[in-house]
Amino acid sequence: MRECEVVHARGHENVSAEHVSTFEVTTDDWLTPAGDCILAVDADRAPADFDASFVDACRNPDATITASVSVTEADGETHTATITGRGHPDLSFENERSHVGRTSEYVDDRTVLVGADAAAADLDRDLVEALADGASVRFELVVETDSAE
Repeated sequence: MRECEVVHARGHENVSAEHVSTFEVTTDDWLTPAGDCILAVDADRAPADFDASFVDACRNPDATITASVSVTEADGETHTATITGRGHPDLSFENERSHVGRTSEYVDDRTVLVGADAAAADLDRDLVEALADGASVRFELVVETDSAE
């Protein structure tokens, strides 16, 4: 089984993407320099908006969850990053503000995947520069589980 959720957001001048264990997309329309895990602001959807079937699939500890961040600059140039992680039985998708991917196994109501193979600091610096210039962002989460389950 494969399910997908898409969120649209935008970069912000304070995006630094320096956090070594998380990445985040938020519905907040602002960002302070302290938010070094935040990739994009002004997201049009939060985890609480996702379909129940998507959430259920993400709760499978054997599920693969892939986060794709596609950044389109004003001149049309596009940068894409893909981060792969896993599901977890405690994922709630109840947060109404932020999507957080984690390299660890820590779960709270903002967590959308655990065991990520990358964090904000691992992203290509050209992509980060485009985010800091306020580029538009397409944040896609895809969950895949064994169809036999």
